[in-house]
Amino acid sequence: MREEWLNRIAITWCNRTKQRQLRQLLDRYGSATESIAHHPEMISRAAIEHAQKELDFIEKHSVQLYYYKDSNYPYRLAQCTDAPLLLYAKGNVEVNPKHVVSIVGTRMPSERGKDWCRQLVIDLASHIPDLTIVSGLAYGIDVIAHKAALESGIPTIIVPAHGLDRIYPATHRNVAVQALEMGGLLTEYTTGTEPERHNFVARNRIVAGVSDAVVVVESKSKGGSLITAQMAQDYNRDVFALPGRFNDTCSAGCNDLIKHNKAQLIECAEDLIAAMGWEAVIKQPTQTTMLELMCDLTNEQQQLVNLLRDSEDGMHINQLVMETRLAYNMVSSELVMLELQDVVKSMPGGMWRLKK
Repeated sequence: MREEWLNRIAITWCNRTKQRQLRQLLDRYGSATESIAHHPEMISRAAIEHAQKELDFIEKHSVQLYYYKDSNYPYRLAQCTDAPLLLYAKGNVEVNPKHVVSIVGTRMPSERGKDWCRQLVIDLASHIPDLTIVSGLAYGIDVIAHKAALESGIPTIIVPAHGLDRIYPATHRNVAVQALEMGGLLTEYTTGTEPERHNFVARNRIVAGVSDAVVVVESKSKGGSLITAQMAQDYNRDVFALPGRFNDTCSAGCNDLIKHNKAQLIECAEDLIAAMGWEAVIKQPTQTTMLELMCDLTNEQQQLVNLLRDSEDGMHINQLVMETRLAYNMVSSELVMLELQDVVKSMPGGMWRLKK
């Protein structure tokens, strides 16, 4: 079986852009080993060497493999004609949970979008058993959805646009580590794969395909979230969108989805539950504070968090500079990074406070 896994990895890595033809070949011969035996020109020595290194990585780091012909392959994704032939997973990933909601959106959400996304996940978790939240770990809505799932004590699956030997963006590593306990990472890419632009578009089909429903939380008129929504619609998944004001560019994409009947308008978790026909139950979510999720802060960020923790009303940036004795530019930069991680919140007049 090791030889077959070696050949599966090698042949899919070597023919990544020829998935449809490769699927036909694999279906014809029944295995990667037989396919290569009949068409040795499809694989190179470099592919075999890469596959061997990949198998070593898989065994060393307890990576799970899912092949499209196997019974443990995500059954929702298997329904999609362009589903990856091979998937790699790290953590405690349950690829076939009872309910799956994928949440996508802008990388620069408004405070309304941030708060609404977090509350949606918390409310869904409190009413729907066996719920899993899926997203891509990007800045903005993606990471907020993952964090809210972790706060609520439910699994979350991260779908990266690269291999399992790295985390992108690196500032979200702490969230990825937390997700390994309940959920984890799921990707079609082997180690060494960089998070290149085209990979993000390709990974969106996994985000859409593994779900029962896709929720778009704020999106401009163009962007990856709308691509995911279109893929979900092509896969006959239910698509929902949070509406915004008609002149709000941050919500232009969501409003357009609703206007053209490509997404259902959603205002709260109850809207999604009713539309999906799910049976809601009342349960008490297990929540942790945001501070308990912050396990990978830089020394400078930790200094700022410690100061803000002791100040209920927040602190002015100049005061933070004075207390930490750090350069103003560094304090400003670290505060922005903390805000992107949803740890702190900027306030009028140069004030900052810790989000709890």
